[in-house]
Amino acid sequence: MQDENPLEFTNRIPLEELKSATDAIRHELAKVIVGQDDFIKLLIVGLLTDGHVLIEGVPGIAKTITSKLFAKSIDTEFSRIQFTPDLMPSDVLGTSILKADQSDFEFKKGPIFSNIVLIDEINRAPAKTQAALFEVMEEQQITMDGKEYKMPPPFMVIATQNPIEQEGTYALPEAQLDRFLFKLKIDYPNLEEEVHILKLQHKRKAKLALSEIETVMKVETLLKFRDQIHDIVVEDKIFDYIAEIVMQTRKHPHLLLGGSPRASLSILKVAKAFAAIQGRDFVTPEDVKMSLKPTLNHRIILSPEKEMEGTTPEQVIDLIHKSVEIPR
Repeated sequence: MQDENPLEFTNRIPLEELKSATDAIRHELAKVIVGQDDFIKLLIVGLLTDGHVLIEGVPGIAKTITSKLFAKSIDTEFSRIQFTPDLMPSDVLGTSILKADQSDFEFKKGPIFSNIVLIDEINRAPAKTQAALFEVMEEQQITMDGKEYKMPPPFMVIATQNPIEQEGTYALPEAQLDRFLFKLKIDYPNLEEEVHILKLQHKRKAKLALSEIETVMKVETLLKFRDQIHDIVVEDKIFDYIAEIVMQTRKHPHLLLGGSPRASLSILKVAKAFAAIQGRDFVTPEDVKMSLKPTLNHRIILSPEKEMEGTTPEQVIDLIHKSVEIPR
């Protein structure tokens, strides 16, 4: 009979499979995507935590292709919606059509009914169409003619927007921004990465990038990983640490608007996922630190004075993080 020792941690979460699977996704995308390791890691974290991701960057830096390749590496359905100024809510959600033979209406589902939905240039659609996403992003369902239609799990929205071109665009309302787990700001590659991109394209010749990517994760496996992340150990001092950081955003003199309790919950979820993909079953202050900028930068609003001075949300997040004592 095995000796029972209460000091031994016998309920350790088996995270080897999760770490191996997420590493496999990163390896697959690295066949095509160069220099976007952090971007890919955060897409994986968003998928594991049932979150939506907003990607901001100038055209031509692989925002859309990375999202498409990421979706292919998961054995799920994928749809893409190109947002334009004339797009209507029914073009996204679906519409009821009359069945002449039955004198009744039938709901025809729109492209939002998928597992991973890529919304290209989300800020090109007017407010009415953007508002159509509120319910589905928060509750993973839509209500049409008084009837609820559930999204198939997993459900993830990946949206892109161009921060430079403002003509013909509509700013996303704060309520919608808050429904995104992350806002990721993607920049140009460096010189070495640019050379590598050129060589990869030359070597690929006429082959499509999508043909390079293999599917490495099943839906059932993904849902199991999500359950494991819920069980990651979080000590009380980590809860205090997260709460204090978010509380500081609400009273910082550089900010007009701070993070809500949803921001605190998002940081917690992301920190647990960061721990899991590194094979750890407990959260560290470093996991929290890595979670702060992508989780908070779209949820805080700078004061007008600081915005005119060119201060960025990320700079204020750094100041706040440095002002809060790190738990030991």
